[in-house]
Amino acid sequence: MLKLAALQQLFQAELDQLNLGKTPAKLYDPMHYIMGLGGKRLRPILSLMGAGIYGSPSKAMPQAIAVELFHNFSLIHDDIMDDAPIRRGMTTVHNKWDNNVGILSGDGMLVKAYQYVAQCDASVLPEVLSTFSQTALEVCEGQQMDMDFESMDVVAADAYIKMIQFKTSVLLGCAMKVGALVGGATVTDANALYEFAMLLGTSFQIKDDYLDVYGDPEKFGKQVGGDIISNKKTLLWIEAEKRSRIEGVDFAALAKMTTEEKKVEAFQELYMALGVDVYAKEQVAHY
Repeated sequence: MLKLAALQQLFQAELDQLNLGKTPAKLYDPMHYIMGLGGKRLRPILSLMGAGIYGSPSKAMPQAIAVELFHNFSLIHDDIMDDAPIRRGMTTVHNKWDNNVGILSGDGMLVKAYQYVAQCDASVLPEVLSTFSQTALEVCEGQQMDMDFESMDVVAADAYIKMIQFKTSVLLGCAMKVGALVGGATVTDANALYEFAMLLGTSFQIKDDYLDVYGDPEKFGKQVGGDIISNKKTLLWIEAEKRSRIEGVDFAALAKMTTEEKKVEAFQELYMALGVDVYAKEQVAHY
């Protein structure tokens, strides 16, 4: 199997020549814009890895493109819902153009993702499409759960884990599974790889939540403290709320703060005082 750096180069070379379309420009320009913003490319690499276990990683290149298209489509829509100004250190699609352009370009990317993921042998096509479609629905369910949590006073840790597994982990699992299927894996082996990537995704999301609080904006590529401002029930938030009850801290008063900068600073200090920052790192290692 090719090493990680080689797989990244292989995918980037394909991405550099990717042509999703030209006209109407306001439909396709945002697609190329967000696909060109960089990122970890973890999902497509997992697809190539899955295929590489059984043969040539390149066999799953269409599926690698598909999962990256889907991921970036979801980011466009997430940024609209969150009214996020920055993505990967650059202006978000809806801020560079407008909300309507962002919605429509995202929809187009979803369709393109299906066109790419379906480029495989007929013998595995039903399982590939079934996995991809179920994943797409679960990502939507996870996003809705995440939004629902914002208006709930208390969220259980296990509910949070289910949410991040749907919102984030399932796409990593799907990426590796469809790559493995296209590469020649049995369904049993492909499902085992799915579970592996699911755990990786869970760890990845908890780390992402940690960086939302303590990350460097230039390196993190997003607004630091965005989750705190919107009262998102991350694992850090949930654990801090629980520990605040024990320590007699008025957590609800902090959550109602309206000055964004002061609210972020207050929660950064609270998490450290309660040891929640250390707890989050432990959970990243656990998964």
